[in-house]
Amino acid sequence: MPEKSLYDRLGGAFAIAAVIDHFSDALVKNPIVGQQSQNSALREWHTAELDRLPGLKFMRTLWVCNVAGGPFEFTATRPGKTALGLEEAHRELQISPAEFDEVAAELGRTLDFAKVPEQEKGEVLAAFAAHKGEVTEGYLATAGSR
Repeated sequence: MPEKSLYDRLGGAFAIAAVIDHFSDALVKNPIVGQQSQNSALREWHTAELDRLPGLKFMRTLWVCNVAGGPFEFTATRPGKTALGLEEAHRELQISPAEFDEVAAELGRTLDFAKVPEQEKGEVLAAFAAHKGEVTEGYLATAGSR
């Protein structure tokens, strides 16, 4: 019998959506990447753009379902170099590697809150980390001019 997909081991779309809901709300309040962020683009998004949060939660849920091997396909609103590419969606936010790491840490805290087992937590965090270069591309492209 084949091993269950990460999607199935996480509990499917409803469980993933619950984790994404908690994670997204935690990011808004996170002092490094949320409403009090030193990054003006992130601070602006987490204050003036909150009406877009329900849609972002939906997109994040689809993305996780897709990368976890679920039956849903993520389609980027701003396509990157690959189907799951995130560089264009994040370019204007100028997310630094340290800010990315804080988002990953918040995701880890959320997975702990949701009592996701260590193996699955590690797989989710690894899938997230695999896109660090894309998410920080906008910051890194302008870092030399700072």
